[in-house]
This record gives sequence, C-alpha cells and structure tokens, in this order.
Amino acid sequence: MNWTDERVEKLKKLWSEGLSASQIAAQLGGVSRNAVIGKVHRLNLPGRAKAGGTPSAARPKRPAVATPRPSNFAARPVPARVAARPAGAIVAKEDIDADFDAQIEQLPVPANGNKVVVPMSRKLELTQLTERTCKWPIGDPLNDDFHFCGNESPDNSPYCTYHQRLAYQPSAERRRMR
Repeated sequence: MNWTDERVEKLKKLWSEGLSASQIAAQLGGVSRNAVIGKVHRLNLPGRAKAGGTPSAARPKRPAVATPRPSNFAARPVPARVAARPAGAIVAKEDIDADFDAQIEQLPVPANGNKVVVPMSRKLELTQLTERTCKWPIGDPLNDDFHFCGNESPDNSPYCTYHQRLAYQPSAERRRMR
C-alpha cells in the first residue's frame, strides 16, 4: 500500500477529528491500524483530539482541598529516604561487600542453643564435582577464591548433611522465624 498525497491528507483530517487509528484504517481501506499509527508518528502529528471536544481542551484540574488539622498538630521530622539505586547502575565492589556484610549480620541464629559446627570445605571447582559431592556454592562467583563445598553428600542429595539443613527447612520452622 502506498501513501498517496490524497490518503495522507485524509489521514490528517480524520486524525484531527479525533478518530482512532482503527477507525481511520477502516475508512482508508487496505491499511492496518499499526500502519496508521506509524504514519502519524512519521508525520509528527499532534496528539489526537478527543471526540466531542476541542483539540486544545484540557481536562480541568481539581482544586486542592485543605484537610483540617488539629490545633495541637506539631510538625514531625520526616526520616531521610535512602535513594534507590537505579537499575543497571554500576556499583563498586566495596559497596556490594558492605551490603553483603550487613545482610550476614541479620541472618537468624539457631534458637536451639546447640553450637553449630560448619564442616571444612574441600574447595572443589565446578569441573571436580561428582554425583556424590556437595554442590553448595561458597563465596562470590566473580572472585578467584569461589568454590563448592565438595564434602560427601548422602543418597541422591546435591548437598552434604550440614548444607541440607540450611537448604531444606520445614515449613513450620520457616513460619516461626518470621
């Protein structure tokens, strides 16, 4: 379908009247709604007029309503908000490490009072893992010292007995921790 001068003029006229892209496509014939939208953008036509209104008519703003405050109202200081890091922002490794350390301090401590014994890791690389070794990752994958636990795993479990207890918690225990 070619956009002739006549069809472009008709498109401009129908667009200024406030017709939708689907309605314009139906009236022009042989063109899709998306083709109409694309041509409107290429022609840099202003926003479509609202049906039944003038093209420059804007929605009237509502006046702001003041809410009455009690006479004993005192201004409270507003806590400072931490600026959210924008998605895709570059973050220094030190900042990530500081965040990680802060999160570790907030981890729950076992409530049963028993001393937890963490087994020594065999420090295996990915290529050294087998069906019978623990595949619990240890450290930051971006660092050179990243490794897997590598201790013997019972049955067909991917983790050793210690890491099984960390990974698989009964739902009742998870609810109590909240």
